[in-house]
Amino acid sequence: MAIIVVASNILVQFLLGNFLTWGAFTYPFAFLVNDVMNRIYGPGAARRVVFAGFVVGVICSLIGSQIMLQGDGFEYPAVTLRIAIGSGTAFLIAQMADILVFDKLRNGVWWQAPAVSTLIGASLDTMIFFSIAFSASLTFLEPANDVSWANEHLPLLGFGPQVPLWVSLACADWLVKLALTLVALLPFKAIVTKLSPRIA
Repeated sequence: MAIIVVASNILVQFLLGNFLTWGAFTYPFAFLVNDVMNRIYGPGAARRVVFAGFVVGVICSLIGSQIMLQGDGFEYPAVTLRIAIGSGTAFLIAQMADILVFDKLRNGVWWQAPAVSTLIGASLDTMIFFSIAFSASLTFLEPANDVSWANEHLPLLGFGPQVPLWVSLACADWLVKLALTLVALLPFKAIVTKLSPRIA
């Protein structure tokens, strides 16, 4: 869990095309880990994994904030304070929501709990993370971090109404999370069946 969070913190800073970041492809696996733990060991164990991942993720983010990278003639931290705060806050709220919703739906059809809980958790995560990490209204969190690039107004996903770039990044990220939610259902079923056939 901690590895997923740290990798996502770093990879979200690197664009893939115009509106996606590499972090969009790593972070959704945190929901898979959480849902497998919840299904096999219950919500208490899942919460412990989330808290452990949160603590290790925060520590690694703080370490990452001390590692300086070079680019475009500038030196910048591998993990900015805003990204660390956004990631930690979004992770904790989204994963706890995932656990709660999963537990409420655990007795339904096998795919219902992981699909619905991940959809809700991923939506919360996207909204919270991108707002904290890039919104111009939260510049006070880290005044030295220039996020003006993320607040340039452009058409939503290249063709919609004018919005800050970070809103398009968030929308694209959310769409990838939705797609990966569906893809992750098969590994979820396979892992649960392998580890605990009686509850698959």
